[in-house]
Amino acid sequence: MTIEALAHDDLHERLAHARGVVLLLFTAVGCGACRQMRAALTQCQDLRVIEVDAGLDPALANEFDVFHLPALFVYRDGRYHGPLAVEPLPARIEAGLSALLATPAQDPP
Repeated sequence: MTIEALAHDDLHERLAHARGVVLLLFTAVGCGACRQMRAALTQCQDLRVIEVDAGLDPALANEFDVFHLPALFVYRDGRYHGPLAVEPLPARIEAGLSALLATPAQDPP
């Protein structure tokens, strides 16, 4: 699993051209729940995570209707599949991800 920082300017292009599964993770400095989710994600195999600090990029958080942190959004092969709301446990993340990826892609936010 890799976690990448991101600049707002290139998010949509990076997501559109990304191959495989990409999780967009919104976090904030000092957020304990965000630290727990990040730790759980590091235990998952074959995940690419792009992390956005919602405090530094409120426009992007607003675009994705982020109301609580951490917030996860799933893309596969450049297509949006939706938000992922799961407990910060590797097994729950993987099960939720599998279920979400079994559904058709949606229009991005």
